[in-house]
Amino acid sequence: MISFTVRMRFLPEDHDYIENVLREITRESRLEPGCVSYVPHFVDGDANTVVIYEQYRDEAAVEHHRATPHFAQFAIGGLYQKMLERQVETLTFIA
Repeated sequence: MISFTVRMRFLPEDHDYIENVLREITRESRLEPGCVSYVPHFVDGDANTVVIYEQYRDEAAVEHHRATPHFAQFAIGGLYQKMLERQVETLTFIA
């Protein structure tokens, strides 16, 4: 199992756009056979920050996710174009 969090910050005026993009990429990502969990959040008290929790069956599933048309459209072509900063934390599965 491979898990990670992605934290991104956006401008306040992009909030509605970001929310719509997150709804689309979430819907598509959850349909991927190797996706275990894909859960986006706005941070309470900081509506300009998004945290996405992602889990995949294995490295091949992560690579598949990053090669999908919806990742290109909604992550690279959407979120990445609007984000002010991005941090990724890879998590080690314990049990």
